[in-house]
Amino acid sequence: MAEKERDRRITDLGTLKALAHPLRMKLMRGLSIARVATASQLAEQVDEAVSLVSYHLRKLAEHGLIEEAEPQSTDGRERWWQPASEGVSIRDEDFRDAPEKAAAHTAASRLFFEQRADMYRRFLGERPHWGERWNAAAESSEASLRLTAAELAELNKEMLALVRRYDEHGRAADAAGDTEGRENVAVHTYAFPFRI
Repeated sequence: MAEKERDRRITDLGTLKALAHPLRMKLMRGLSIARVATASQLAEQVDEAVSLVSYHLRKLAEHGLIEEAEPQSTDGRERWWQPASEGVSIRDEDFRDAPEKAAAHTAASRLFFEQRADMYRRFLGERPHWGERWNAAAESSEASLRLTAAELAELNKEMLALVRRYDEHGRAADAAGDTEGRENVAVHTYAFPFRI
């Protein structure tokens, strides 16, 4: 199989709408963590019927967001899926040329934020179960900076490069069988201008 594209840039409204569905986003997140999974495995994760999950996986596949994967077992009835790229990139500049596109981009961005906020809320509720080391390592902070738009773009680029470096390290360790003490870690960043 060819090496996957790092981040697929979504530029069309149809693909954005296909992705901006609460269950589909959960399925995409589950697949990005598992790397390969069946509809049955994902249905168990999201607590939905296998038939519903299969339908939404096919919709994601229609838009090239996921693809069939090599079978991971000898059960020929199982259909395995994987992300079509390492991630997706959705940029405002690709959706601001028409009101419908801008509205869809805003709605999708709100959905993504709400799902990320729900993940953090769940962590806060489960914090006592993670133990001292993980709680000491977890971070929540806010910084107010005085930057130009160019400086903000550079800051975002540098933060993304750092996150990717750690992602590559973790994936290499997993591939080498070094999974001891490793957990899935969400890194959410929001960098935006504001006025008081």
